[in-house]
Amino acid sequence: MNLHEYQGKEILNSFGVKIQRGIVASNHKEAVEAAKQLTAETGTSWHVIKAQVHAGGRGKGGGVKLAKNLAEVESISNDIIGMMLVTPQTSAEGKKVNQVLVAEDVYYPGDSEPEEYYMSVLLNRSTGRNMIMYSTEGGMDIETVAEETPHLIFTEEIDPLLGIMPFQARKIAFNLGLSGAAFKEMTKFVTNLYKAYIGSDSSMFEINPVLKTSDNKIMAVDAKVSLDENALYRHRDYAAMRDLREENPIEVEAKAAGLNYVDLDGNVGCMVNGAGLAMGTMDLIKESGGEPANFLDVGGTADAQRVETAFGIILKDPNVKAILVNIFGGIVRCDRVAQGVVDAYKNMGDRINVPIICRLQGTNAKEAKELIDNSGMKIISATEFQEAADKVQEVLQA
Repeated sequence: MNLHEYQGKEILNSFGVKIQRGIVASNHKEAVEAAKQLTAETGTSWHVIKAQVHAGGRGKGGGVKLAKNLAEVESISNDIIGMMLVTPQTSAEGKKVNQVLVAEDVYYPGDSEPEEYYMSVLLNRSTGRNMIMYSTEGGMDIETVAEETPHLIFTEEIDPLLGIMPFQARKIAFNLGLSGAAFKEMTKFVTNLYKAYIGSDSSMFEINPVLKTSDNKIMAVDAKVSLDENALYRHRDYAAMRDLREENPIEVEAKAAGLNYVDLDGNVGCMVNGAGLAMGTMDLIKESGGEPANFLDVGGTADAQRVETAFGIILKDPNVKAILVNIFGGIVRCDRVAQGVVDAYKNMGDRINVPIICRLQGTNAKEAKELIDNSGMKIISATEFQEAADKVQEVLQA
């Protein structure tokens, strides 16, 4: 589950990580009040207005701007709220901005120049250990840094039993070229950042940039946080942070119906029971000359209501030209699934406007095929994997 910047910073702050302070606002009037409150609390006279969407590269799309007075706070926030923000991480359509974060200016003058660093905490899947990835090249696309100057990317793996050790935090601060007060601040920052990652059951923390201010404070200026949904039962307060406006509405509807659904860019919808079979079905669609339009696992049951719901969700994608139903009858008998498909087809009527290929294998597969073939519905039955692939290819070429 992805979080907005201001939500990620709330979690960081609760674990003692120093952050750039800010107040979220839903309209320009709230933004002005937020700016006044920040000035009273922090003394900042300039404010940074940041669009809150689940996407990186906001600055490149005009979603992060500096306001030097309250009039600019009002006009900038009014321009950003409601805009369709297009960044390198959004579609061409962009994402609608529903709120902004009004943040304090932390790039103030002082005894030294501010410095920006990159830092993230995530799982190294090749070793099964968490790691801290960091670089002196903060504020840039880390992918570009990794490709063009890989020697500037450092990693520190953490022992899962011991957790982050003091010498590791010091090593990170040293590799970033820090000394004195900034060195001590960075070791504290790194230690608390890792504690926040573990304590919140996150799958990724990305801070870009981590800022060394002109007076040697170390703080998170940005926060990209992704939580492990499987652990949300332990964090009811974090679960309440979910912003459904930022998620694919079809995926939200599918989740509410108890279906495991992921929207893709292809032309063949698929409805399968079991994640492994679903992945194999997607490969089957590719081999038949199509592209999977979705991943959809209906689970162990496939009655008429569940099948109808799944069909309805698949057909909301205008790119779908055919639907492949691929069910293994183990927990549920094939003839019951076939009856569910037929009943759903009857109930939906004209709403089904694409060919349906139904491949049922397992318990009572023969009876299921006969039921579909004799239903009078425009459902193409198949028994074998290759047979289903051939029929998908036929309808796509028709």
